[in-house]
Amino acid sequence: MKFGLAVFATDQGLTPADLARLAEDGGFESLFFPEHTHMPVERTAHFKPEGGDVPPEYARTLDPFVALTAAACATTTLRVGTGICLVSQRDPITTAKEVATLDLLSGGRFLFGVAAGWNREELENHGTDPKRRLSVMADRIKAMRTIWSEDVATYEGPYVSFDRIQAWPKPVQSPVPILIGGNGPTVLDRVLSYGTEWLPEPAPDLPDRIAEYRERAREAGWAGAPVTVYGCDPADVDRYAEAGAHRCVFWLPPGDADGARRRVAELRAALHLDGQ
Repeated sequence: MKFGLAVFATDQGLTPADLARLAEDGGFESLFFPEHTHMPVERTAHFKPEGGDVPPEYARTLDPFVALTAAACATTTLRVGTGICLVSQRDPITTAKEVATLDLLSGGRFLFGVAAGWNREELENHGTDPKRRLSVMADRIKAMRTIWSEDVATYEGPYVSFDRIQAWPKPVQSPVPILIGGNGPTVLDRVLSYGTEWLPEPAPDLPDRIAEYRERAREAGWAGAPVTVYGCDPADVDRYAEAGAHRCVFWLPPGDADGARRRVAELRAALHLDGQ
C-alpha cells in the first residue's frame, strides 16, 4: 500500500516546498493539492458541500501547477498530484502544456487527478454550463491526450476542436496517469472511458464498488484497475487494501504549519512509518 498526503496549499501555513519535504522525509509516497481559481461570494444551494459554508481555504488555494512545481523541485522521489484539477473550468490546450511541463520537470512524477467541479457559480464564471460539466471534462481530457500523444495533433469534439497543432514538451509518462475523482453513479464509466485510475472518497459501499470496478476493468481488458482512496482514515487502510486499493491519501490541516507537522507525526505512528 502506498500512502499520500493532501492539503489545501494556500498563502498561509507551510509553503509547497516545505509541505513536499515534510511528506518525503516522513516516508509518504505522494502529495496532492486541490484547485479552486476563486470562490464566488454569492452562491445558490446547488453543489454546496456538506456542512454549509465553504471553508476559507477554498478561496486561498494556490495555482496547483505552480505549487506542485515548487514541490517537485524540493524533492527527489515524491509523486506530486492534483487532487483535483477542475478540467471543466480550464482551457485544454493550456492545461495540456502545464501537465506535460510539470511531468517533464518532475522526472515523470506527476499524477493528474481530475474532476468536473461542484460549485455552480465557479463553473459559470469560467463559461461552463454546470449541467454539461461532465461532458465538457471528458471532451477536454480526450483532447489533451491527443496533444500528448501526437506530434501533429488534430481533434474534433463537441466542445474542443483544433486542426494540426504542435505542442511540446511531451509528458515523460505515457500514458499520463489520469485519476478520475468522484463517487457518483456514472464515475466508473468515466474512469474506463478516458482515465487510468479511480480516485474515490471513502464511503460505506466503497469496497463493493471497487469490486465492481475491478470486474468491469477485467472485462474491458485492463491489466490492472488501480484505486486511490482520497481522504482516508488510517483505521480503514486495511479494509481498503483488502478491497484492492493501492494508495490511501490523508488530509493535512490547511494554513497551520504546526498542525500539519503534528498530523504527519500522528499519521506516521498510525501507519507504522516510524520504523522506516
